[in-house]
Amino acid sequence: MAKKTFVLDTNVILHDYTSLLQFEDNDIIIPITVLEELDKFKKGNEEINYHAREFMRELDKLAGDSLFNGGIELGEGKGKLKIELGKPFSEEMKLSLSEDINDHRIIAVADYYRRNFPDKKVVLVSKDINMRMKAKSLGINAEDYKSDKVRNIEDIHKEVNLYDNVDDKLISRMYQEEAGLPLSEFNLNPKPGINSFFILKGSNSSALAKYNYVEETVVKVSKKTAYGIKPRNAEQTFAMEALLDDKIKLITLTGKAGTGKTLLALASALQQRRDYEQIMLARPIVALSNKDIGYLPGDEKAKIGPYMQPLFDNLTVIKHQFGRQSKDFARIDEMLKEEKLVITPLAYLRGRSLSNAYFIIDEAQNLTPLEVKTIVTRAGEGTKIVFTGDINQIDSPYLDSKSNGLSYLTDRMKGQDIFVHINLMKGERSYLAELASDLL
Repeated sequence: MAKKTFVLDTNVILHDYTSLLQFEDNDIIIPITVLEELDKFKKGNEEINYHAREFMRELDKLAGDSLFNGGIELGEGKGKLKIELGKPFSEEMKLSLSEDINDHRIIAVADYYRRNFPDKKVVLVSKDINMRMKAKSLGINAEDYKSDKVRNIEDIHKEVNLYDNVDDKLISRMYQEEAGLPLSEFNLNPKPGINSFFILKGSNSSALAKYNYVEETVVKVSKKTAYGIKPRNAEQTFAMEALLDDKIKLITLTGKAGTGKTLLALASALQQRRDYEQIMLARPIVALSNKDIGYLPGDEKAKIGPYMQPLFDNLTVIKHQFGRQSKDFARIDEMLKEEKLVITPLAYLRGRSLSNAYFIIDEAQNLTPLEVKTIVTRAGEGTKIVFTGDINQIDSPYLDSKSNGLSYLTDRMKGQDIFVHINLMKGERSYLAELASDLL
């Protein structure tokens, strides 16, 4: 296969600062405009600022004392990297695109290579759909960054497996045998996967069950209550079972608004508060209408308040399961005061230790795969991490249902012995909320 020349947009690097190593033996061109844009992102505590700094450090290591004009070898089995200075707009581009816009300057570099090196297959790589459309209108090949895209998105969306035509006698025995029954006694097709949950249905009875892959048994799952919160359907029951299982260290919960993802995770964490030194509940800040949070009035606390309010709302729901005079009600306020329970923007937790913590990341569909990897790889001994989100409600303009961190994590971790994924299907917030989610 002929080598390609990939021209990278700034958002590719901010999405994945290791992207230079993801193009096999093909050559990479970084327009000088990209470096100018990265320079604006160097300062700050957000994940995007970290990515900009890390990329510049890696670029500096690659270059050393070498010059870029001949291209730098990226390593064995890799292509060359070249920093390309600005190129003049073709007459065709001048008629359509303004020369004072950075995106257009980057497109001009790809257009220059396409016109002057017809033997090379030149591809502009950008997370910006509109930029790709502009490039394609000029006859330039343009692609999304694909190295971390999930191929089997259906596995994330799928409902809990239902096995019907199960012998009612087997189901009856399951209610009597706490340790479960051997998988070999059931004729389940397809065979349940590691840590999978499913519904068994006979002629006159049914049961919620999970597969214990170590003992190769099918075990009945009963409804459990966590800090006053009771599951209302099969998927919530399965989610609660996994959230309260100390052997499961990593969980992804997906589902539309109102399915109870965050509420179940927080209630389960509070139920197990004595087993962890700290409960941390965080979410990424995605600016509203492309405005930075600095646009909002007030001090730092006032600025982040609107973003964190949904998390406090879930905490309020849990508190209201108890009377104001009860110890359980007061305990939540005490935990907040003593910082045993911390609710904060995700960026504020950078550098924090995650040892012996119950860590819940809400709205994880707005994280990149690299950001999710950074979080998970910092988990110390005794830590449990729960990611929740709706992969169909993404606020970042450069992520989609196949490229966001929540989908990526679920896809890559499937089949691991400490991991569980559950997709919550039914909204339980209210009939109105469920109807709006389905129809609007």
